[in-house]
Order: sequence, then structure tokens, then C-alpha cells
Amino acid sequence: MAAPVTVYPPDEDGGRRVRAADRILGRAHGPRDLFHLLEEAGWNPDNVDLDGPLIQWRGGGPTVWQPTDGDL
Repeated sequence: MAAPVTVYPPDEDGGRRVRAADRILGRAHGPRDLFHLLEEAGWNPDNVDLDGPLIQWRGGGPTVWQPTDGDL
């Protein structure tokens, strides 16, 4: 089963595209932005664990917000 939220690798500005199911929620530049996007989409941020199974991280986990040389 796929995770309901996908966070894509950081772009050249350190933003990460966030998608829930088939809907792009926006770009996050850190955990605070991610929680804000999830809240706008109807998730309760108090129930979101960044290391939990809800979020599928691509290109690094919740501590990675800058691109690596291989990502550019």
C-alpha cells in the first residue's frame, strides 16, 4: 500500500513538492511548511509523525531540505 503523502527530493531552492494521492499540495521548505500544507489539506498536524508510515520520503527524509549534487 502506497503512503498517502509523498514528499519529493529538494529542488535547487530547497523546496520539496508535496503530494497527497493525486493532488499536489504545494512546496515545503521545512517541516513547518509541510505541516501547514497537510493542515490545509485536512490532516490534523498533531497526528502526523514525520518518521511514520503516513509519509513517503524521496531523496532524503525529514531532515533533508537542501539538494545534493546528484539531485540537480
